[in-house]
Amino acid sequence: MAKSIGIRERVPRFQPVDLQAVPHVDALLSRLELGAFDPHTVTSPRGRNNNWAGTTASGAQVFVKQFGTAADANRSARMRRTQLVWEAGRGSLATPEVLGSDMDNGLIAFAYLEDADNGAELVASEEFDEDLAAQAGTLVARLHGLDAAGFDTTEHPLPPLGLLSALPLRRYADASFAELEMWRLLHADTPLIEALHALRAADREGTDAARCPVHGDLRTDQFLRSGSRLFLTDFEETRLGDPARDLGAFAGEWLYQAANRIPGSLAEASPVGHTVTHEEIVATGAVEVERCAPLVRAFYRSYTAAAPEHVRADEGLASRAAAYAGWHMLDRMLAAAESSARLSPINKAAAGIGRTVLLSPGEFTTSLGLEA
Repeated sequence: MAKSIGIRERVPRFQPVDLQAVPHVDALLSRLELGAFDPHTVTSPRGRNNNWAGTTASGAQVFVKQFGTAADANRSARMRRTQLVWEAGRGSLATPEVLGSDMDNGLIAFAYLEDADNGAELVASEEFDEDLAAQAGTLVARLHGLDAAGFDTTEHPLPPLGLLSALPLRRYADASFAELEMWRLLHADTPLIEALHALRAADREGTDAARCPVHGDLRTDQFLRSGSRLFLTDFEETRLGDPARDLGAFAGEWLYQAANRIPGSLAEASPVGHTVTHEEIVATGAVEVERCAPLVRAFYRSYTAAAPEHVRADEGLASRAAAYAGWHMLDRMLAAAESSARLSPINKAAAGIGRTVLLSPGEFTTSLGLEA
């Protein structure tokens, strides 16, 4: 999955960092009376952080995650958020059990779901069906219903308002041509910039939002399926905020999937040598969005059935969720541009879909599936 602007995305890494280079891992496991890892069983599931999964000397299946590096100023905050969700949601929110932590070295040990399937992989194999989407909606509703006491109240960093006026010199120098092209389009788009400022203002001020604990970085790969049960993970960006952020992120994930299917669908429908028109791209995108809408609809209906009363009573929830879906699409396009030389017509069309939804969110709640 592509990187997210401001919150860096996971990249596959299956060879774990040598445990001898990080002795604090086995020290933590020993302190928890689990015993050190059996090095022959240790693997490294995909992740942006150092992590280790395997069997300890006591036979326990454990997953240990190291949050960033000692130089990461946000490491302690990310760890506290993760532990707080586990403590607040114990017994009500399905998330891997926290076994213990080492704050000084940025380590948290979790019970490892050995047979778990990652949600992004389920999407790729077309196994993420309406039943899983409904389970996901209930999980997010339970997160939003947790007691807000103790949750981070700092403002969420996305959308990145500072970057909408200008890129820092270092970022400009490191950017790909496609990324610079995307930022050039954004910087020239006054209505879009105003809409993104309004979205952040609603979250910050809470005038129209029923604020509650939100995930803050919701994507399909944050869900794990173990047996018939779905789990929600990775709470590093959790804080009090607008619940529409999470709902829009889920809808935006499927909007992004729809955009990714456009090239394949066009290739199947177009004769050899045919030059695809903009109108054909847009029409195909609309068909793909309609294919994904039932999944979002199952998610949203399940969510609203289980959400706190003050959230269900928020008449602007679906519209703001659609706006966040539009932003999620733009965020994904920016992330994809980081590793591209040029923006393709598909990239531009996908970004255009996100822009259109963001500027007129109330017109797209039904087509996206954001209806109870």
